[in-house]
Amino acid sequence: MKLDILVFGAHADDAEIGMAGTIAKHTAAGLKVGLCDLTAAEMSSNGTVELRMKEAQQAADLLGVSVRTNLGLSDRGLFITEEHVAAVTAEIRRFAPAIVFAPYWEDRHPDHIACSKLVEEAVFNAKLRKYMPDKPAVPAPQLFFYFINDLGRTDLIVDVTKQYGLKEQALSCYRSQFTKPLGADAVSTPLTEGYIERVRSRDMLLGQRRLIPYAEGFATKVPYAVDLFTAGDQTI
Repeated sequence: MKLDILVFGAHADDAEIGMAGTIAKHTAAGLKVGLCDLTAAEMSSNGTVELRMKEAQQAADLLGVSVRTNLGLSDRGLFITEEHVAAVTAEIRRFAPAIVFAPYWEDRHPDHIACSKLVEEAVFNAKLRKYMPDKPAVPAPQLFFYFINDLGRTDLIVDVTKQYGLKEQALSCYRSQFTKPLGADAVSTPLTEGYIERVRSRDMLLGQRRLIPYAEGFATKVPYAVDLFTAGDQTI
């Protein structure tokens, strides 16, 4: 299956936190969007691997994504190794997306930073025909970065006002992570203490400068090319 967009996250729920509205907007427009989680989030304080997988698929189905995969790399064991770079590169070659998204390169969670670096390495390697020659090289996709815990330099924003209810529904699929813990084995974490409300506030803030009720922000390390600038009805 060839995808238009492939979104990488270290854990299930990373992509939804950062860009569920953008995902929903593009699937509704008929684009094929895939999600790839690098780990099974086995180190999560709450929930089991099996439950996290079920929640992740529920969220993916709600957002209309074409495929959700999991590379099964070690949670809290993501590093820039040949094995890890090769696994991510193979996923890019498998789906040959035009656009790839990864977590922003600065974040309080080390796995998010590692995921960002791994995807950046893999995007470069995916076009090298002598790298992993058993898997044909693909044109280098555009690479954009989304925010999870911490905001950074925002180069682009997407108006997700109409999709925001769907984003909150997708986040609500992760009941093991974002609801008050119950049971003897459950513990409080930053995710259970009003995290979805903080995500909502962030997305409102991102839209504020363009008077958009809700927006999701993205960064790019490569200048973003546009064909035309318009002022009123005139082209500059």
